[in-house]
Amino acid sequence: MKNTVTLIATAAMGLEAVVANEVRQLGYKDATVENGKVIFEADHDAIARCNLWLRTADRVKLLIGEFEARTYDELFEGTKALPWEQYIPEDGKFPVTGKSHKSTLYSVPDCQSIVKKAIVEKLKQKYGIANWLEESGSEHKIEAALLKDKVTITLDTSGAGLHKRGYRVGQGDAPLKETLAAALVQLTNWRVDEPFFDLFCGSGTIPIEAALIGQNIAPGFNRSFSAEEWTFINSSIWDKALEEAEDLANYDQPLAIYGSDLDPKMINIARDNAMEAGLADLVQWKQMNAADFHSKEDVGYIVSNPPYGERIGDKKEVEAIYQKLGAVLKDYPAWSKYILTANENFEALFGQKASKKRKLFNAFIKTDYYQYFGKKSK
Repeated sequence: MKNTVTLIATAAMGLEAVVANEVRQLGYKDATVENGKVIFEADHDAIARCNLWLRTADRVKLLIGEFEARTYDELFEGTKALPWEQYIPEDGKFPVTGKSHKSTLYSVPDCQSIVKKAIVEKLKQKYGIANWLEESGSEHKIEAALLKDKVTITLDTSGAGLHKRGYRVGQGDAPLKETLAAALVQLTNWRVDEPFFDLFCGSGTIPIEAALIGQNIAPGFNRSFSAEEWTFINSSIWDKALEEAEDLANYDQPLAIYGSDLDPKMINIARDNAMEAGLADLVQWKQMNAADFHSKEDVGYIVSNPPYGERIGDKKEVEAIYQKLGAVLKDYPAWSKYILTANENFEALFGQKASKKRKLFNAFIKTDYYQYFGKKSK
């Protein structure tokens, strides 16, 4: 097997550039950005390192092959021609998922079935098996994606999505994905020696992700990944990646991170989640109305995902919250404020035009990330 592989870090719409930046920071410079993904060449070590370190990617996939297919025969032969024996052992389990968009072969169940059949044939041939494959070993989840008659076949190295850090023991009605929360922090220019507040913290995701970033803790440090079980990846690669993550973590970095919420139940959940993440003493939690915010600090950062009035809370109630928030934060011109909301009238309600706006998706809700840069004192 060749030493380098092609990896695809998948990303939520609007976060591709953030994911690409993370990939490059890990040392993989030639990253190509496409819709919903970042593609790059790397060594096997990158499979472990990217799963451990990528804060904003959804998952890391290994590209097995690409080819054109307009008939089921072409799909079968193209799949069978790929070197499956290099990746899947004799007892390997390999469920196949699929998707098809603007392709001649539009029936996803049929495509999945053909791809599965082709891999079975190839492995039986290579391993000299006459009857059936047991599939009792480690899982190798395969995806066959058809787009305009081009077939892309990948192996999912992550298993559970990368947003599943392993610390969420409780959540509210509309939890923010950990990957999006990390992106909201990374899209600011917050520095670890400055105060960081989330005034609508819910289950605590934004402050927890800020603390992980602040102490340079790998987000995947406390979870496992599918590729850890794969025989073609040397287990020493994972040991080395975990060792590197441990060495790079700065557990002594002092942080001033605060999370507040009106709902005392959410504060208890946030506290439990922070404890599960090993950050019990790093974030300070408080039950508080956002309109009661007060700080003696000259500068600081507020990063929040308040209610939108769509899924939780009534629209008028939510708009009143935005107005009160704007009135309170007007007294902190040197502070930087970053607010994610689906409400298109936010700037008018908040009483100030944003320095910058960025379109993002929170689950399937189209939102804007309103960025207000703190005014430098003269």
